[in-house]
Order: sequence, then structure tokens, then C-alpha cells
Amino acid sequence: MKIHPLHSWAVTPKEAIAIQKNLAARVDRKNHLRSPPKLIAGADISLSQSRGTAYAGVVLLDAETLEVVAEHTLKGQIDFPYVPGLLSFREAPLLLELFTQIHPTPDLILFDGQGIAHPRGLGLASHLGLFLECPTVGCAKTRLTGEHQEPGPDKGDHAPLKDRDGNTLGVALRTRQRCKPIFVSTGHRIGLDHAIEWVLRVSPRYRIPEPTRQAHNLVNRIRREDQDLRATSR
Repeated sequence: MKIHPLHSWAVTPKEAIAIQKNLAARVDRKNHLRSPPKLIAGADISLSQSRGTAYAGVVLLDAETLEVVAEHTLKGQIDFPYVPGLLSFREAPLLLELFTQIHPTPDLILFDGQGIAHPRGLGLASHLGLFLECPTVGCAKTRLTGEHQEPGPDKGDHAPLKDRDGNTLGVALRTRQRCKPIFVSTGHRIGLDHAIEWVLRVSPRYRIPEPTRQAHNLVNRIRREDQDLRATSR
């Protein structure tokens, strides 16, 4: 995939916040998703107990069958400190390095993180969407900002996630009956209605959408395998 560099990653937390505020205005909330999409990707990162070591994974799925088409992984270092609201500055550099290896380009990418449902309107999915210029969706397991009512108990039920001014940031979406909702928001180049539609389409059995579930399983597996290998070589 082609990367569109927008800024350096060697920044302080104060500089990172300024970058987020600046880039948030460039997020495209209109739908540019190919119809019908052919490939959908899920991306995730797993951190090692070793200081700074991380494992990035991207899984490509057939959009119709949800069969895994390809898996890509990369081990690397994460230097940016943990700061709430600045997740993308920790995870994006390694993920972007991995995305340069991915071909063909997926039509839609789901991230285990926020899109515009972020205090400064630029979560991981939105930030990486701008670098990749690809439709992206934030599928977070927990709420970072905004308020919502409890959605109905059935799959597909959702309640708007709103900021203090009443603007809709995303939704609390029930992807499985009587399971906790996930928080879905536009990342980039996709509207909220289409984001909800496709998150539900790729969530046939589990609370977590299949692309990010597969990516989560992948990165944890390669982390364990690497740690086991290093333990036996000591």
C-alpha cells in the first residue's frame, strides 16, 4: 500500500496533540467505499513484556465469505510513551511500516481503536486513514469520549454517541445479542451508516468484528511464539 506521509513521528506529546487538532479537519466523513468491497482488513498490535517490543498484524479477509486471504506480521519497537488519547503515536509507525508490505490494497480497514470518537477527533483509525487514504473504521471495545444511552438488546441495535454539544461521534453498537456494545465511528472516507452496516456484516458470530478479531488472535499468537523461541534459546 502507498503511504501518504503527513508528519514526523518523532514528536513530544504536546506536539502530538497539536498534530491531532490540525489533522482532524482533514478527515473525510463521506462514503468512498467501493461497492461491493472485495477485501476487508483488520489491524492490531500486541505489546510484549519486553520494554518497547511490539508485534503488528494485518489480516485480509474476503468481504463476502470472511475467509482469511492473507496474514501479514511485523515485529518492531515502540518508543512513544503511553499517553491517553495518543494511541496512534505509539502504534501507527509500526502498522504503517507493515502496510507498505500489503498487496493488494484492501477496500476497507477496521482498527481496534477509535475513529473520530476521540477527544480531538483523530483516533487511530482516522489518523491511519489519512496516511493510507483508504476507508477506515474505528471499532473500539471501550468508550473514550462522549455519552450514549444503552442500546437495545438485539444484534444491530445501536445508540448515538454524542459530545457535549450534541454532535454525533459514532454509535454504541450491539454486535451480538445481550453482549456489551462496541463503539463504532468513522475513521476516514466512510460515512457512519456504511460503517455500521459493514461492521455488522463482518460480525457473524462474535462481539468483536471478524477482521479485528482475526488480527488480535494473529498478533497474540506471534508474540507468544517469539517469546517461547527466545525462552528456549537462552
